[in-house]
Amino acid sequence: MPTKVVYSTEAKATGGGRNGESATTDGALAVTLATPKEMGGSGNGNNPEQLFAVGYAACYLGAMRFAASSEKLGTVPEDATVTATVGIGPRAEGGFGIQVDLKVALPGIEKAVAEKIVERGHFICPYSNATKGNIEVTTTLV
Repeated sequence: MPTKVVYSTEAKATGGGRNGESATTDGALAVTLATPKEMGGSGNGNNPEQLFAVGYAACYLGAMRFAASSEKLGTVPEDATVTATVGIGPRAEGGFGIQVDLKVALPGIEKAVAEKIVERGHFICPYSNATKGNIEVTTTLV
């Protein structure tokens, strides 16, 4: 199913990829990239997994808010949180893969309603739609 694009952004990476610079072409965001120490790098910068975790956590929280409001499931509290853990490692078939663990806190929301909001968040979130069937994503209501 095609997507009707209403917003797009552009970024450019320079240098060594995981060891270099990356920035949006409008100048709104710029990061120095460095391979994590756990992967043999200096760790003196950010890495794509951190950026993916930040983006997914924010996007998914917004998607849950949208779902709760548009589907009349209640209101997601202001102190709700999504903690995204993104892991990277070698795949058995070669190359590298990632996996994601989302921990969702919806304080004050009845468990059945919270579970519905979490489920509908995945239906709406573009990160969830992009990763569905491609990588392992686990979601835990905490």
